[in-house]
Amino acid sequence: MTESLLVNFVYAPPVGHAIEALHYCNGYHRADPAKRIAVALNAATPTELAGLCPFIDATYPIRGLDLIDGTQDVMPAIAGIPREWDWIVEDGRGRLPDQRDLFPGLARYYDESRTYFVAWDFGAAGAAPPDYRPREPFRLQLPDLPTPVGDRRPRIAVLPAGGGERELYPSIASWELVLRVLALRFPDATFCLVGKRSRDGRTHTAFRDAEFERLRQTVPRCVAAIDVPLIDQLAAVRACDVFISPHSGFGMAALATGTPWLAISGNKWPEYYFNGVPFYSVLPDIARFPCYTYLAPDPPLVDDDGPRSPSMSATRIRADLDEIVEAAAGLIEQRWDYDTALAGHVARALRLYDGDIGRMWSVDGVLARVAARLRVD
Repeated sequence: MTESLLVNFVYAPPVGHAIEALHYCNGYHRADPAKRIAVALNAATPTELAGLCPFIDATYPIRGLDLIDGTQDVMPAIAGIPREWDWIVEDGRGRLPDQRDLFPGLARYYDESRTYFVAWDFGAAGAAPPDYRPREPFRLQLPDLPTPVGDRRPRIAVLPAGGGERELYPSIASWELVLRVLALRFPDATFCLVGKRSRDGRTHTAFRDAEFERLRQTVPRCVAAIDVPLIDQLAAVRACDVFISPHSGFGMAALATGTPWLAISGNKWPEYYFNGVPFYSVLPDIARFPCYTYLAPDPPLVDDDGPRSPSMSATRIRADLDEIVEAAAGLIEQRWDYDTALAGHVARALRLYDGDIGRMWSVDGVLARVAARLRVD
């Protein structure tokens, strides 16, 4: 008899958390292709991405969830999901004391879920039981965009900001500098701007219309996939040679298209998702530009064309500009494969963290595994 699995992965709305959930679904599918797999996601995250995963049989959006309100009645949101499953695995954040304290509504959701669902076991997503294969490549099954035959001119996708406050991302002047230098290095490149300005309850890009327009005017050839459906944006990213952005869940989605991600790293979270696609994270000097605060308070803002987080300041961007351009060139020119990119990233991160492997959390333990091997070598 075919077993059933519910990946109950309800967390904050950013697209990266949906990618995490789908990656875990893929790992369970690879371990047992016959298993019927369903996923529950926060309805404010892009649940439509599950439709790009043929191995997922059903998607259950959890509507109206307030992560902060621990008094809310979450049962109406859960009641539309079948109660009985052979296996249920959950986002491990729902069990972490600091997450439960910070998000009482999340804690209540998972507590109530366990009273509603019936299963052989309630486990953590990304682990057995049931059988799970970690570090399996995960790709979204996107439609292809037509490209001119034989056209090898570089295509560079750019997301200038994620869904946080505007001060968490480079100033427009910093982005103009980056794009101008990239255009000098690749004079025949086409740039593709992506982003979402509309406010519809999901995350949106913290860039104004005038800022997007200034970026379009910065380089000779620029197209835009702004405010088009997410799947269309991801198809446009898939047609590019590299995707460049600050840390963003959209970067994780870019990797899931198969396009290399160049992350201008900083702010609260380091990059933690690696799926077999070459990448490069430009890591800031955290002594000069404090960041990676996780759930702790952010460092004081600096004065940089308005308030700005230190790791996204003009001073930081100029300090790392050469590395940004060289990393883009390396990814566009396919100078390294995934394993080489991963080993290089871990080596840089170990130097940044003074060898502290404990700071290198990642989906499926990718970073710690490579770090331990490098330490042995």
